[in-house]
Amino acid sequence: ETVPRPHAVRTRLRYRAALRRPLDPDLAVYCAYWGRGYACNPAAIHAKARELAPQLRSVFLVEAGQEHTLPKDVEYAVLGSHRAWELLARATYLINNANFAEGVVKRPGSVHLQTQHGTPLKTMGVDQSTYPVVAARSGSFTRLLGRVDRWDFNLSANRHSTRMWERAFPGSWEALEYGYPRNDVFYTATAADVARIRRELGIPENRLAVLYAPTHRDHHSGFEPGLDLEEFCAAAGEDVVVLLRAHYFYDQGRTRHSDRIIDVTAHRSTEDVCLAADALITDYSSIMFDYANLDRPIVIYADDWEVYRQSRGVYFDLMAEPPGPVTRTPEELAAVFRERAYADAESTALRARFREQFCEFDDGRAAERVVRRVLLGEPPQALPPVLPLAERVPAPAAVTLVRS
Repeated sequence: ETVPRPHAVRTRLRYRAALRRPLDPDLAVYCAYWGRGYACNPAAIHAKARELAPQLRSVFLVEAGQEHTLPKDVEYAVLGSHRAWELLARATYLINNANFAEGVVKRPGSVHLQTQHGTPLKTMGVDQSTYPVVAARSGSFTRLLGRVDRWDFNLSANRHSTRMWERAFPGSWEALEYGYPRNDVFYTATAADVARIRRELGIPENRLAVLYAPTHRDHHSGFEPGLDLEEFCAAAGEDVVVLLRAHYFYDQGRTRHSDRIIDVTAHRSTEDVCLAADALITDYSSIMFDYANLDRPIVIYADDWEVYRQSRGVYFDLMAEPPGPVTRTPEELAAVFRERAYADAESTALRARFREQFCEFDDGRAAERVVRRVLLGEPPQALPPVLPLAERVPAPAAVTLVRS
């Protein structure tokens, strides 16, 4: 164990003692990505709660060493500490985009919100049990179902997600089809915000910033970029720069920087990186569903689709329903950018169809709906209705991509 055994025993005893005390009706505890920092849907809900429910005490849980990810005025506790366990014992509201630790008890009167952290293309939860490579790493599915039993609410960004969560995480929770709070910024950010983020990331002015965000491969032991980015830049055109964002499993201690490649893997906010990018290249990462809200070009680089589909399992055939052009080789990928095929009529139509299916509930007010329903207890009919897709105006790209 990483903590000395006496410390662990004392912590457990203190947690049990705290469980005998009444719930604090004004305490909300948040966590994202197993304590990796202030991010994703929990951070967006936390920020909105401070605005709409200032009477609540909101505490964010982070791993030791991730304290720097928190805004200066955010109260936090370090996961595994006595204080963190006492907060978990007393909190009325518990908000997470993964799962709280096995030992966390679901107390009568407490409210657990599972925010999730993506739209599922790949299999999740109990659906992973038939894929040996993934199942071996997933641990006990019985224990997983025990954790799911703590959920009161489960957040969804589209009806596809709602259906898949019901399959993957069977339980008595209520689906909240409110959109993802982390995506609100895609509709509230301005051109000035986009320009500021690009400056912060070091993107040269008037260059075409292409975000390359490959997903994690369960059948690989480490990060493999799958694409020679220097060669891609040389073949794609002089105006292209690549923003490399490896999966968050690989965000420690890696930097790759050149005048054409900017490594943004360790940048705290995925949403900022998306706002900065004029186009997205990805394989099977769920970032495509979030990025689609911006209505900017998405190009799929699927060099190992068959292997991925067989080893990880998928919920639909991305090759048949892509958000834009599908490429299988580095040469095809570079040609799409060189010839600006991402902006042709077919690509635009594919993206429109994809957005209708997967950007259903994201309209810039997801965090407000969550806070009012879950933390303030307002009835569903009192919440702002979802704005139709055609009426939404996403943040503008810095460089407008048109077919030359």
